[in-house]
Amino acid sequence: MSETGVKSPDLEPIPGKRYFTIGEASKLCDLKPHVLRYWEQEFDQIKPVKRNNRRYYQRNDLLLIRQIRGLLYEQGFTITGARQWLSGDNAGDDSARYRQLIRQTINELEDLLKVLKAAK
Repeated sequence: MSETGVKSPDLEPIPGKRYFTIGEASKLCDLKPHVLRYWEQEFDQIKPVKRNNRRYYQRNDLLLIRQIRGLLYEQGFTITGARQWLSGDNAGDDSARYRQLIRQTINELEDLLKVLKAAK
């Protein structure tokens, strides 16, 4: 098992928006919407804002969902095991989320650099 519990999947960067609909979140995390709704019941840490009977996820929610996805799909954890991993000693270690955020920032900067070079 890696120290972060997350492999680097080829997921698209999270845009700089404040809120994401369940459709946007499912696309950004490569999951079906019903899986996100189920994970909300299984993982107390996932708390989308609910307004007008709709769910809105924030960037931290998406990073957490991606981390859970990595634990379940890539590391082979069960839901119970992933829940324990997140609530254990690793819960205080945000390094996995920070690494993912840094990778995403690098990707966004590389994309911006390409656009700037193309504009010359």
